[in-house]
Amino acid sequence: MENQWQTYFEQNRKIWNDRVETHLKSDFYDHTSFMAGKSSLTEIEANALGDVNGKTLLHLQCHFGQDSLSWARQGALVTGIDFSENAIETAKQINDELGLNARFLNSDVYQLPEVLSGKFDIVFSTFGAIPWLPDLEKWADVVSHFLKPGGIFYLAEFHPTFYLFNFENHKVEYGYFTEGKPYSEEISGTYADRYAGVQGLEHFWNHSLSEVMSPLLKNGLQVLDFQEFDFSPYNCFPNMVEREPGRFCWGNFGVRIPHIFSLKMQKRT
Repeated sequence: MENQWQTYFEQNRKIWNDRVETHLKSDFYDHTSFMAGKSSLTEIEANALGDVNGKTLLHLQCHFGQDSLSWARQGALVTGIDFSENAIETAKQINDELGLNARFLNSDVYQLPEVLSGKFDIVFSTFGAIPWLPDLEKWADVVSHFLKPGGIFYLAEFHPTFYLFNFENHKVEYGYFTEGKPYSEEISGTYADRYAGVQGLEHFWNHSLSEVMSPLLKNGLQVLDFQEFDFSPYNCFPNMVEREPGRFCWGNFGVRIPHIFSLKMQKRT
């Protein structure tokens, strides 16, 4: 199974390498404003960690580092990791241009204990990260491995119920309980630019809330806060409507559906 996962990872890595240049230039990431001082953090996670000045923060699956560097601007001692070589090289360049002291490592989550040492006050991951991971038991082991006793793990992610839908035709086409089986699809374009010339086969996993929370609890983390939101801070799916500034909703069902959940946990001392 792990050999098959490696094939999936390599195909996903190629797509994410190809996405970096498009994302960097896109209105979605608004890199010009970011370089001028605008934080890339959304209202959901921006205040969730409180004062991070002087705290060590490990950002899992950081893409090209805007969120990592937004925390660094607040004084956090940031390490960002991602499996895309192009993303990490871009993150390093941006860090140098801004004169910040974040560090970035090219690694997938599962191999991280082999290339990174130390413990962190905060482990952080958000928005479209865990669907690229097949095994959340192993993921939770890595989270726990890098957290100091008393350290905080924070996750904000698209809700697994939200991922049940085909956003084009409004039909339920994906499972909530998938037993580790991936969805494999030919894609064209990207959420930041649907007309971009990025094409390939990608593989992703929808994880139930119990799949997310149970292995973290087994690793000695306790829940401090759990929230669900009926909007997305990003206009990243087809047919979304901006209900309020920075709050995008999908679907016209006459009822509210969960778009995002957030989870704040602390490792027992």
